[in-house]
Amino acid sequence: MRTPIRTLLTTLTASTLLMLTMGCSGNGDQKKETNPPTSASATAAQSTTTAGAAASKKTILFYGNSLTAGYGLDPAQAFPALIGKRIDSLGLGYKVVNAGLSGETTAGGKSRIGWVLRQPVDVFVLELGGNDGLRGIDLGSTRQNLQAIIDTVRTKYPDCKIVLAGMQVPPNLGAQYTRDFRAIYGQLADKNKLPIIPFLLEGVGGVPRLNLPDGIHPTAEGHRIVAETVWKTLKDVL
Repeated sequence: MRTPIRTLLTTLTASTLLMLTMGCSGNGDQKKETNPPTSASATAAQSTTTAGAAASKKTILFYGNSLTAGYGLDPAQAFPALIGKRIDSLGLGYKVVNAGLSGETTAGGKSRIGWVLRQPVDVFVLELGGNDGLRGIDLGSTRQNLQAIIDTVRTKYPDCKIVLAGMQVPPNLGAQYTRDFRAIYGQLADKNKLPIIPFLLEGVGGVPRLNLPDGIHPTAEGHRIVAETVWKTLKDVL
């Protein structure tokens, strides 16, 4: 009786090992192990291609105050985003960065310009000064601050193209101040040989239906007009 039992145990052990071996090395499991690396490789390759395409685009930086930031609106409705959509539709190799900050003065812009320029910039659109004018800040300081920003950009990125956005203020601080403020932009453009947008809010400033209740910041429709005004100058730069 002992021999048959020993033989039976040996047979069962061998069969069990055979089943375990077959279970661990079946063709189905081999396919499962083979497919994930292939799928991961394809995903990685696609991500690399997408990242490479994004990295190859040049950067347009809009540097300004609440007008650039799109105060009171969804950022997608602000004129820099609208410019970005047009650029994409035309297949131009640029990406748009909105560096607008509500309440920014030229002094504030001068202070934070170094931080903003940590990323490479190919086209720099400078829109500052409106808050200086509304606060009656000394015109000499406004001019010096704008010049300092221009100098900083050129020092950091000598090949960067700078576009200056002209601004005007209401005459409540006197006709002389209003005229001298408006003249700053033309003077800086001539001195630095910059393309200039004569007046950023052309056709929008002072038009109630195109501005929010504060009478200062454009509505979504107003930003569409501003985008057209900016594009007239920017398209030649691009």
